Amino acid sequence: MEKSRMNLPKGPDTLCFDKDEFMKEDFDVDHFVSDCRKRVQLEELRGDLELYYRLLKTAMVELINKDYADFVNLSTNLVGMDKALNQLSVPLGQLREEVLSLRSSVNEGIRAVDERMCKQEDIRKKKMCVLRLIQVIRSVEKIEKILNSQGSKETSALEASSPLLTGQILERVATEFNQLQFHAVQSKGMPLLDKVRPRIARITAMLQQSLEHLLLEGLRTSNVDMVRHCLRTYATIDKTRDAEALVGQVLVKPYVDEVIVEQTVESDPNGLQIMFDKLLGFVPHHCRLLREVTGGAVSSEKRSSVPGYDFLVNSVWPEIVRGLEEKLPSLFNPGNPDAFHKKYTISMDFVRAFEQQCGTQASVRRLRAHPAYHSFNNKWNLPVYFQIRFREIAGSLEAALTDTLENAPAGSSFCLLASHRTWSSLQRCWSDEMFLPVLVHRLWRLTLQILARYSVFVRELLLRPISNESAKDSKKPLVTGSKDPSVTQGNGEDQGGGPSETQPVASISSTHLVYVVADLDKLQEQLPELLETIKPKLEMIGFKNFSSISALEDSQTSLSACVPALSDRIIQDLSESCFSSLKGALEVPRLYRRTNKEVPTAASSYVDSALKPFRQLQSGHKDKLRPAVIRQWLHGALSESTHKYYETVSDVLNSVKKMEESLKRLKQARKTTPANPVGPGPGPGMSDDDKIRLQLALDVEYLGEQIQKMGLVTKDIKNFPALAELVVAAQDQATAEQP
Repeated sequence: MEKSRMNLPKGPDTLCFDKDEFMKEDFDVDHFVSDCRKRVQLEELRGDLELYYRLLKTAMVELINKDYADFVNLSTNLVGMDKALNQLSVPLGQLREEVLSLRSSVNEGIRAVDERMCKQEDIRKKKMCVLRLIQVIRSVEKIEKILNSQGSKETSALEASSPLLTGQILERVATEFNQLQFHAVQSKGMPLLDKVRPRIARITAMLQQSLEHLLLEGLRTSNVDMVRHCLRTYATIDKTRDAEALVGQVLVKPYVDEVIVEQTVESDPNGLQIMFDKLLGFVPHHCRLLREVTGGAVSSEKRSSVPGYDFLVNSVWPEIVRGLEEKLPSLFNPGNPDAFHKKYTISMDFVRAFEQQCGTQASVRRLRAHPAYHSFNNKWNLPVYFQIRFREIAGSLEAALTDTLENAPAGSSFCLLASHRTWSSLQRCWSDEMFLPVLVHRLWRLTLQILARYSVFVRELLLRPISNESAKDSKKPLVTGSKDPSVTQGNGEDQGGGPSETQPVASISSTHLVYVVADLDKLQEQLPELLETIKPKLEMIGFKNFSSISALEDSQTSLSACVPALSDRIIQDLSESCFSSLKGALEVPRLYRRTNKEVPTAASSYVDSALKPFRQLQSGHKDKLRPAVIRQWLHGALSESTHKYYETVSDVLNSVKKMEESLKRLKQARKTTPANPVGPGPGPGMSDDDKIRLQLALDVEYLGEQIQKMGLVTKDIKNFPALAELVVAAQDQATAEQP
């Protein structure tokens, strides 16, 4: 019926759509219309839809007519159905009662079977307990019988003060005791076991005394067979740890207490190393027999060795750690970092040497997992040691990164003490006198912190004003290699504290800015050298992926980012210093007007004064800075200063020209009214204005020559070509106007 319901009536072949499209689950009206419009017009689509609609109505009517009789007879067919249902209810109820009765009988049978099964399981468990107790009694009686037969010459073997069970008797007792232990553990909590427990305790004590006596006797006489037999017996009764503890107490402890003496260690500078050498010598001299028997020695035969023992890990090492912690507590004191570093280094060398004596990797792993090993490592207060070192380095560095800049000590590759101290702090972090492998992550972070602190220090310098009082005989900043007494040395008041109230920000000389740039360049040059020093230290802890270390490169980038701003400050200061002298061009008219001076033949002295900072920069810092940096500063400063000089000279020439025109007008006026002349007329030769122009031309020409001597090209200097053309044009104009 579902299939017939889903079948749509077939339409004529001329329809522009497929009837099955309407039955799809993803049918969409918009998509259907859009698809049909690609083939026919909307009017034709509408006609086809109306035609198919009429077909659907017709098919629906036919379907109703086809099943109409069934719909009409539906109520007639249901007549008498309630009586038939009532007749079925009685037998169905009887069937239900019979099923419930059967189910109850089955459940009772299941419960009876479960009860019998539980009783049977309880009986089985009790039987096993009885059998175990019987086996315990038999084992106790058997061991006592063996001991009684061994001690027949005495009153009772169990009452003997020094029992000596050896050979096969001891092995038989150990084998039977092993079974006794097994059954006793399984019978734990039984009343009968509590009654025989004293007898078991006496057997255990006798067996342990015999084994201890046999082991110590074998070690004393170096009897390999006796020791091997004793250790096998210990392993048989699952008492290997007792044997290792016995060796530690009887053999190792006296030797450790004799060797570890605090007064002896402190009285000799090499006392600690001597003590550890003696402790290492204990293994080959006193543990050789045990290592041969247990397979810990290289020359031991594995077939005859007794497995399950590790006397170095479980006997020797715990006693050594106990002796160090109890008798040498000053070993772990981090108060003196230099002494602590030395002690820690020697101690870790001792640990590595002890691990090499273990013989196998499995033994080394057991040693490193031993609680005494962790206790020994945890005794070293490494965070406190690093904190002390951190304060030393940070305090020394901060003492150098102050407002009062000092020059680096003699022999240093740096110019400033702050830079020298930064580099020495970086080197100290990874020096053999301070470095510890377990602190490599802290030292790496401290390295980055030092570089970041120096970068902040340099940026703070950029915020300081430049001092113009570094040279008493000059108004310009001193850009030389000499010390600046106002900054590097200071006075007692400046060194005592922070900035004064009248000067909240300390000034800095341009010399120190040059030093900072030189130090930054030197520091970045030496950082790869520092990385080469760090790499072996990182390899010690198994780190090999050096390509992933980018933090140091980031620090280098941060330092490099400071150079442009420093260069701009230096160029600005050089430019201002140069132009402060070049402003002397304003005095040229005063020197020649109405002074009757000779015709100028040389440049003015202010040009040399203006070039003095550049000469001092080249001569005083050529060994500290790269030539390219010096050229960059000279080019930038000269470009800025010549720009201002051009404006100054232009103003002077304009003023001269205006004055000259004014004098000409005055001269014309005197010709028309010859009486009462205003002043003396111009003498023969060059006029004052022409002398002024000539002097400026000589100054500019000399300036260009000196710039070329400094290794620069004048045409590359901003406004200098225009400056030269300006004074030459003025001079030519004056020459042309002369009568």
